Amino acid sequence: MLPRPKDTLQSSLFFDLRSTLNHRHPLFQLANKIDWAMFEREFSPLYSPDKGVEAKPIRLMVGLLILKHIRNVSDESVVEQWSENVYYQYFCGGTEFVAAQPIDASSLVHFRHRIGEAGFELILAESIRVNDDVDFDKPQVVFVDTTVQEKNITYPTDAKLHKKIVENCRGIAAKSGVTLRQSYARVVKALNRDIRFNKKQSKAARRKLKCIAGRLVRELDRELPLESLHREQIDLYKRVLSQTKDSKNKVYSLHEPSVCCISKGKEHEKWEFGNKVSVAYNEDGLIVGALSFRNEYDGHTLLPAIEQVVRLNHRPIKIVPCDRGYKGVSQVLGIPVLIPSNGKGCKSEYERKKLKKLFAQRAGIEPINGHLKSDHRMGRNFYKGIFGDNINSMLAAAAFNFKRAMNVLLDYILRWISQLFEQNISIKPQN
Repeated sequence: MLPRPKDTLQSSLFFDLRSTLNHRHPLFQLANKIDWAMFEREFSPLYSPDKGVEAKPIRLMVGLLILKHIRNVSDESVVEQWSENVYYQYFCGGTEFVAAQPIDASSLVHFRHRIGEAGFELILAESIRVNDDVDFDKPQVVFVDTTVQEKNITYPTDAKLHKKIVENCRGIAAKSGVTLRQSYARVVKALNRDIRFNKKQSKAARRKLKCIAGRLVRELDRELPLESLHREQIDLYKRVLSQTKDSKNKVYSLHEPSVCCISKGKEHEKWEFGNKVSVAYNEDGLIVGALSFRNEYDGHTLLPAIEQVVRLNHRPIKIVPCDRGYKGVSQVLGIPVLIPSNGKGCKSEYERKKLKKLFAQRAGIEPINGHLKSDHRMGRNFYKGIFGDNINSMLAAAAFNFKRAMNVLLDYILRWISQLFEQNISIKPQN
């Protein structure tokens, strides 16, 4: 049921957060800059007006999602820290300190699915708007690059997948009441030992493990009825057992079958397992777009990425500098796309220096990608499925922008304090 509106301006008789906290704290100021009424207005139609238990306040749920990615913590941790941090509680709309946890951590999962990808685009658009030190009327230069968002899976091998299939088949048989002719528990244990420690027998042990997995899958396929809830899993196991080294669209994880294998090109780490993310930022260091893809060619991701930038910013785009991975694309939506050339052509020395400076500025997106991965939970995506890939990239970009706004506010406060201190020194009477 839709949560009832509460008067957040009414002061508490015992402990009022607004009058007690430091008003110069960046999190306090950011809470006053975000348009929470917009989230209330956009997300209220997603709730039933009169059915069910009264839901938690929308500001609380949105605030917890933002804090989670700003502080780089899990659902459980952000809920626990909320009960200990008065600035978290004020940020989420609290008026007085509450020592108990506001919600169960699983409620954030349901809320993410409730608002959908469109809701996370609203959060990303709001993170752009709160950075009011940027001139939004001036045409912007948008730099676009792609990076890989790794999924929370182990390094995939055929032996791992086959072992997992055997374990899952036993679980399916136990749930469905099917009695297997043989469980292969002792045999699989010995095979795993040979795969790990016996180099001479490891190849034969891997073949034997695959054979056992195929037997169990075929037996369940015969015994389970056609309308069984486990049919989709059985089909996935068949697909894993039939794939070879050169197969396309391979399955690398049973619980995340949509994971792609993306070549990294580095000697220490040749492959990454996840999905591709297109990140767009402007010359002010503000991320203006973040969109998730599977493993498309970079040039094919440019049109949807620029369409998202136009949709979220409503600000004219002057040019779009990219790297050589976007070769073959000269313009998108009528906007020129600049790609580094090999130095040939009839450009003047002035134009060459200007382009060189522009592409050097484009390289500044690399540390931004690093901050998204190390500071805002894009380095390892814990969300489920393709929907989780899409929302994790937008939440990481929104957290980066909110953190930028907090740093701008903190720098402004420090400058103001230093100027005030210098003025006090200058007017101090001398003995």
